[in-house]
Amino acid sequence: MTVHFIGAGPGAADLITLRGRDLIAACPVCLYAGSLVPDSILAHCPEGAEIINTASLDLDAIIAHCKTAQQNGKDVARLHSGDLSVWSAMGEQIRRLRAEGIAVTVTPGVPSFAAAAAALQTELTLPGLAQSVVLTRTPGRATSMPDGESLTNFAATGATLAIHLSIGNLDRVITDLTPAYGPNCPVAVVYRASWPDQQVIRTTLARLKSDICENITRTALILVGPALAGEGFENSRLYATEYDRRYRPQSADSPWSGWQHGDD
Repeated sequence: MTVHFIGAGPGAADLITLRGRDLIAACPVCLYAGSLVPDSILAHCPEGAEIINTASLDLDAIIAHCKTAQQNGKDVARLHSGDLSVWSAMGEQIRRLRAEGIAVTVTPGVPSFAAAAAALQTELTLPGLAQSVVLTRTPGRATSMPDGESLTNFAATGATLAIHLSIGNLDRVITDLTPAYGPNCPVAVVYRASWPDQQVIRTTLARLKSDICENITRTALILVGPALAGEGFENSRLYATEYDRRYRPQSADSPWSGWQHGDD
């Protein structure tokens, strides 16, 4: 028996990996975060599957369901929105399951920042403007921020910031970022990226608070940085005529020849 942690993606039913879809279809028990995982994802569950919404459950109750499934010899699909590597609370569940001797697997999902960038049709790492993306958040009721992980510190790098779980904390975002980025720095807010009711707002740090719609109070990602303007950047060297391609195979079928050097 295994508990399969599956990233269900940002919202659109078809933004889930084939592996994730097939695991859902193979598991007779499904635990899902009902407030964030759309019902359309549950259509992949097999007929007769036990489907449990964990939105109102605490950690003990979730682990209890997994232990019951183990006693019955049934695999579990544990669905979380986006990707499991950030802000999923997967770590605490896996720690408990391992203590119970229950096997786990992890299948990645499309993260919300990637879906937001796709909605903007924007590359977040443009040459000469930004070559790093920082995934961060502001302090909230459930989780504080470690010392050193402040917006002001991240802003000092000039990187593109993907600020999660912070749409209700705009005053702090604006105050902390404006000294480093300037009031005219491009900002994009993507509400419910990839969902049917997705909304995109392009603005600046100076206009951020006044441009946000009243209905956007949660499930929105804030992207900040010069790269969001999509202009004033250099061409990469990746496709330059004189670029040395000796470490890059000419096709997927070419022999392995130095891929450890990466795309650069």
